[in-house]
Amino acid sequence: MHDLFAEPQEALAAGATVLRGHALPVAEALLAGVEQVAAAAPFRHMVTPGGFTMSVAMTNCGPAGWVSDRRGYRYDAIDPDGGRPWPAMPGAFRALATDAAQAAGYPGFVPDACLVNRYRPGDRLTLHQDRNERDYGHPIVSVSLGLPATFLFGGDRRTDRPRRIPLHHGDVVVWGGPSRLAFHGVAPMKDGTHPATGAIRINLTFRVAR
Repeated sequence: MHDLFAEPQEALAAGATVLRGHALPVAEALLAGVEQVAAAAPFRHMVTPGGFTMSVAMTNCGPAGWVSDRRGYRYDAIDPDGGRPWPAMPGAFRALATDAAQAAGYPGFVPDACLVNRYRPGDRLTLHQDRNERDYGHPIVSVSLGLPATFLFGGDRRTDRPRRIPLHHGDVVVWGGPSRLAFHGVAPMKDGTHPATGAIRINLTFRVAR
């Protein structure tokens, strides 16, 4: 468990916090876990219900995996590409997510879904809400690894102007409560390299899906 008095925290909105560097002590274990997950369920570019291919490559681990295709957005226990259950969530993933949620004021968070996103320079994630979960009473925990990114965090309407928050390797964003359905996204990634990941950014997003 981290020393909350030593760790910088930045309030984004009611119920939303950035934990600077929270994942740094376990970053190597997290990246090793990403390699393990991707070996069993390779990264892929999913298709939106409208037929557009997403620029950000994705995979999942845990009992529930987030998927998108022409039928819509949803969670599924089976990887549609491999026809097998998604890989188990590495212990380091679950422990970090539970610890970060606790640090942000959400005790008892035990995720059953982890969406792994891989960004390359030029990739972006448009503003959206996380609405496919059954119970909005649980927070979202988002972990940044590798290249820096600009996180966009808005309000409960798409037209609300989002804040632009720089995120670096090891930063964790947690949002829930009154901010649970805030629109959020990622601005186009800039060119660069990081010692831990090269020219990519990895994002782990933990949720309670079921």
